Amino acid sequence: MPPTAFMSSPEDAGVDPGKLMDLSMRIKREVDEGLLPSAQIAVARNGRLVYFETYGDATNQTLYCIFSSTKAITSAAAWLLIQEGKLNVDDTVTSLIPEFAGNGKGEITIEQLFLHTAGFPHAPFRVEDWADKQRRLERFASWRLNWEPGSQFEYHPTSSMWIIAELIERQSGQSYASFVRDRISLPLGLEDLWVGIPEIHHHRIATISHHGEELTEDDYKALGLPVPPITEVTTEAIESFNRPINRITPVPGGGGTMSAADLALFYQGLLGNTHSGEKIWNDETMAFVTKPRTGDLIDPMTGSPVNRGLGIVISGDEKRSHRGFGHTNSPSAFGHAGAGGQIAWADPETGISFAYLTNGHDRNRVRQTQRSISISNLAAICSKD
Repeated sequence: MPPTAFMSSPEDAGVDPGKLMDLSMRIKREVDEGLLPSAQIAVARNGRLVYFETYGDATNQTLYCIFSSTKAITSAAAWLLIQEGKLNVDDTVTSLIPEFAGNGKGEITIEQLFLHTAGFPHAPFRVEDWADKQRRLERFASWRLNWEPGSQFEYHPTSSMWIIAELIERQSGQSYASFVRDRISLPLGLEDLWVGIPEIHHHRIATISHHGEELTEDDYKALGLPVPPITEVTTEAIESFNRPINRITPVPGGGGTMSAADLALFYQGLLGNTHSGEKIWNDETMAFVTKPRTGDLIDPMTGSPVNRGLGIVISGDEKRSHRGFGHTNSPSAFGHAGAGGQIAWADPETGISFAYLTNGHDRNRVRQTQRSISISNLAAICSKD
């Protein structure tokens, strides 16, 4: 069923309509100015969608690639196996995927995959490799370590999530894409939540494009900021998700496709609010996975503690804006951002979940970050309570 089937008035959900309008105007501004071709937002509370709007060259029927916000969905699929006793994060990866062991990777734990401490952030993998089981395993075996597992944090844009998807397949006995569909999308009533979206739906997906000017090395120096390192998240890699093969393949670290409404309601499911009243992830599981596990490990880009749970980021202390949250989010808020400014989080203290999606990727990373903080600040204070 469409996510609008779970619509409620803001007043009935304890959300302030005036604050929603402030949020809406903030998001609409950059679309109206021509910087972004379209944007879509959704706010949910108490298991109901209270606001869903699309701006620019798109409609509420439009779907978006959510990029690394997909990591929360992949992780949540694995949490179900943890909940069922089929996956133990203290085990080594090779205890379940022996083919992974080559080149000194034998002691990497499953937990380290989720925490980006596994030591192979730059491991190469072609989207086309996933469909070929033999080629997939050859890739895993060939990967080499960049540093000792567990010794530091460095964001793994895609590599560790390919392994988590493989673990899901081995421990569930079904494909990663069908597991997400059968155990998350359909139980939550979210028919447009996909990892690997069939071609019949591709006409509804917003085309990804880049906008604005990239900051120069001198610009970063003037701002007192480090120049971002070159990673696999390039313009070409991002726009490759306009290709049918990248849309069809269930890329676990960045290929989810859905609407902002589906994403916000997914997070309501994590908070235990479902249309059926039945919790998919129990309280014990959620307490386990949202516990920060990275200690004092520092994000080399921000210089702040990374504060990671199992596959998600926890808002935490006053440095929460360094982690993709607004200053007004509570310390217990959790979620995962995506390339180009995608935002997705839930805040247990207010019960609000929020998603912001756009197909316009701003090359100015500082402006993009400031936008994300501003938007999350406004979304986090929408409740009346």
